[in-house]
Parts: sequence; structure tokens; C-alpha cells
Amino acid sequence: MSLPKPKNIVILGGSLGGLFMGVALMRLHRNLNIRIFERNPTALLHDQGAGVVAGPDVQHFFSTHDRTRTHLSVASQQRLYVNKKGETIDCEDRTQQMTSWDLLYHVLRANYDGVKSEYAKVPDPEDGEGSVAYEYGCTVSDIKTPKSTPRPDLDFSQPIKLTIKHHSGSISTTEADLVIAADGPSSTLRAKYLPDIKRTYAGYVAWRGTVSESAISTSAAKVFTEKFTFFHSPNTQILAYLIPGHNGTLEPGHRLVNWVWYVNYPENSPSHMDLMTDNAGKRHHITLPAGGVREEIWSGQKSYARDVLPHQFAEIVGKTVVPFVQAITDVVSSSAVLEKGRICLIGDALAGLRPHTAMSTSQAAFDALGLAGAIERLLDSGDSGGMEVLTGWEEEVLGYARRLQKSGVEMGERSQFGEHPMAE
Repeated sequence: MSLPKPKNIVILGGSLGGLFMGVALMRLHRNLNIRIFERNPTALLHDQGAGVVAGPDVQHFFSTHDRTRTHLSVASQQRLYVNKKGETIDCEDRTQQMTSWDLLYHVLRANYDGVKSEYAKVPDPEDGEGSVAYEYGCTVSDIKTPKSTPRPDLDFSQPIKLTIKHHSGSISTTEADLVIAADGPSSTLRAKYLPDIKRTYAGYVAWRGTVSESAISTSAAKVFTEKFTFFHSPNTQILAYLIPGHNGTLEPGHRLVNWVWYVNYPENSPSHMDLMTDNAGKRHHITLPAGGVREEIWSGQKSYARDVLPHQFAEIVGKTVVPFVQAITDVVSSSAVLEKGRICLIGDALAGLRPHTAMSTSQAAFDALGLAGAIERLLDSGDSGGMEVLTGWEEEVLGYARRLQKSGVEMGERSQFGEHPMAE
């Protein structure tokens, strides 16, 4: 008698990682039942204008699975370093693809559950893709995996039971054969099974923002147009690059200059607590969202930019209307496969990478592609070998995550607390 195979799959988290996973599973054409549970109470996640480097894994994912055939990125042709005077001190010809969180999100939603937008046309469904759902305002408050059986391999004969708390306040229950956590660096599912794995503050934040390409001066355009540009000085780093503009437009003049400025704030220092308190008096620990930065804080930061940054960077900071702030943190899991293969962690839930690597989105794509391939092999396998398949995938993604996490820490520590070779 053949053992049951996973049919009902629940993905926790409806941002890029969860959508990568959902789309990759759809494309297996195995008539799976795929449900994404997103805790945000709105049907669409709010875009904060964040730029994303579209690395090889991201490009591979969309070339393989995007049936909207949307053009996703602006090509950066050079990596440029400037000094305090705004003069070029180093230049490397190096092509990288730059995109935006909102464009990737809407293209993935068009592919996954047919969300209409100005970003991408919704493709026609294909036979065998199964059923999909994107359920928002849903938080998993409890999860129970079945008691282990004498079978040595994966056993899907009994379902996982999940309790869902809805934004309305109601409670419901559902079942799944396999649960995939894509619920970010503060993953509640990882915390349940691996409570000793803690997300820790690295001692600095990223100020972020965008400004229209058409709004910048000629001197700023010379260093930012289709270039990945950096300035380093002791204890600070700022970088900028072009990303798609409104509704994903790639038309020159209508794109956005995306900037990221790393600034040190000792944990729980007066300056740190003041920064992370929004204009309604609420203290934030990880992200101070767009629209939440207090005017006096932002005015002070723009003044500071004029004092310490090259004039081109000070200009784009000063012309930004709605900045936001992200605390830089570290976390890496000890496992990607839990509960004898019934629960898997991907993307930021597996390892929250420092943004210096520009690889968080790539990690999510890599993990999702690999896990979809492992599930396909599992569906094709006989009565044995399932756990071996997942263990092989786990070794790959843990190795990938640990290398990138270590690299990000090294880059961040050198930039913010050490001596960067390009710093003045």
C-alpha cells in the first residue's frame, strides 16, 4: 500500500518569499491545493518603495515561472565610489539588474492568484495548476503536528491542524499536509520550534527612500543614472541606484533613485529610542514605516546629510518626501526542516541576511525553487526516500544561508565599525 503524498500545502507569509513558493508549486502542475496565509489585514501589502537587486536566482525564477513576461529591472552598468566632494575615486564596469519590491510583488500576485494591476497582465490559467488562495488578515495562533508513527520515512497519513485567528477576531481551524514558513526574520513558526534562535539588533539602521529621476540635478544624474553608487566614511555608508518607477515603468525620466543610508544607533540609546518612536508616539523595534518618521527627526537627518554626505547624496536625501527606517538585525536558523519533514522554513524565516549582501530576495527565490523541486521528487518517489529528499534540500539552503549571513555580518561590521578601504 502506497503512503499518502502531500496534497494540501499551507504557506505562512504572503510577501515575496511566500509568493515565490506559491508560484513555484503551481508550476508543478500536480493539482495541489495551495493556500497562503498573510497576517496583514489588507488584500494587498503596502509598498514602501524599497529597491531590490535582482540577482541571478531572482532572474532565473522569473524567466522560468513568470508568464506575464513583464520587464522587471533597470540595468546598472557600473559600480561607482565617490568621495566627500562627490568626485569618482573608483569605478568598476559591472552589470547588475535593479528592480523594486512593489513590481516583483504585483507580478507574483498576477501569476499566483490573478490580481489585476497596472504592473502586469494576468496570464490565463493552465490545466493541472490546482487551486490557490491568498487569505489575508490571518495569523496562525496554534499548530499541531500528528504524533510520530513507527514509519521511518515521511508520513502524510495524518494532517497537521492549524488554528487561525482572523483580523475580524474570529477563530477557525484548517488542515494541511505540509506547512512552509515564509513569515520573515521574526518567524512565529520558527520561534515555536526553535525558541533559542533569536533575532538580534546589529547596532545600526538603514534610512531608506526614493526620489523621482526627473527631480534630480544634472550633477546627481551623472553619478546615479544606471550606476550602483557608494560613499563610505567612518561609521557610515550610503548607496543609491535606479529602480522602476510608478506602476513598474522603466521609461527614462520616470524611474526612481533608490537610496539606502546606514547609520549607527547604539541599542536603546536615547537617539535610538527617539528615532524609532513614530509621529503617533508608538515605539517600533524593527521597521519605522513610511509616513511614521517624525518631522523633527527627518529635518535633523536632512541637515546631517548636508554636513556629512557628498552633495549628490545629500540632494537625493533632501528631496525625499516619505523616508522609512529599518533596523539591521541578524538571525539564522539551525534547521530548515522540522517535525520530521512536515514543516519547512524558507527565505528570511530561515535566515535574515544583512542588506549589504543584496541577496535576501535571491535567497527566497533559491529556497523556493529548491523546495518545489524537492516536493516534485517527493511526489514522484515510491514509498521511501522522501525524508532523504528534504534533507538534501535542507543541506543546500542552510549552506547557502550561512555563507551569505556570515558575509553580510563581515561587510556590515567593516562598514559601520571598522575601516572600509573606500572610506575617507
